[in-house]
Amino acid sequence: MLKTIRRYLLASSLLLAVVSAFAGEQTFNQAQFDRLNADGKPGIVYFHATWCPTCKVQQPIVDRLAASPEMKDVTIFLADYDKEVALKRALKVTQQSTFVVYKGGHEVARSTGQTREQDIRNTFAKAL
Repeated sequence: MLKTIRRYLLASSLLLAVVSAFAGEQTFNQAQFDRLNADGKPGIVYFHATWCPTCKVQQPIVDRLAASPEMKDVTIFLADYDKEVALKRALKVTQQSTFVVYKGGHEVARSTGQTREQDIRNTFAKAL
């Protein structure tokens, strides 16, 4: 019994390590964002706010897309619209619920206020 529990824990740990190896979602970090762009890797900056009704509709869609196999190499940075003032200025973002998509170190797409999953999927696909 103890051996079975140990195997289960080991398997769970390995699975967790594999899952965390995927890019997925993470809180915006300027150094990581700069490194991602310098390396030419795909990324998306998602400007959201806790008070934003559109963002509340978008978040479960973003979560589903981030977990999908086709997005495994794309990093989604969650940027707090109210706190990331310098980033908003640098990227010329004027509204929450904005996605800024990067590929090869350059912005390739941008959208604001999308709430249909297919539209968000199409925007995210430009990072691939």
